[in-house]
Amino acid sequence: MYAIVNISGKQFKVTKDQQIYAPKMAADVDASVEFDEVLLAEDNGTISIGAPLLDGAKVSAKVLAHVKGDKVIVFKKKRRKGYKKKNGHRQQFTKIQIEGITL
Repeated sequence: MYAIVNISGKQFKVTKDQQIYAPKMAADVDASVEFDEVLLAEDNGTISIGAPLLDGAKVSAKVLAHVKGDKVIVFKKKRRKGYKKKNGHRQQFTKIQIEGITL
């Protein structure tokens, strides 16, 4: 059984007991969260497609931690002009574990 769910504007294919890194959410660690924007669900070979969302379908998850992603380096240069600029950032994520999918 799997579902495609919209979490903070990004779509994830999730299954039970799967851990994913979603964009940072304003939820405490060990808190339970529910996502009701389910776009597609599969249960024992039966696929249900929403138009655009499935009515009554929910994905429940538990927040495990708030973490930072890998560092991304942004380097700008214009050749023969002596212009160089180095910058970087680390994206913030929330690590969640999917606890269940209800249709």
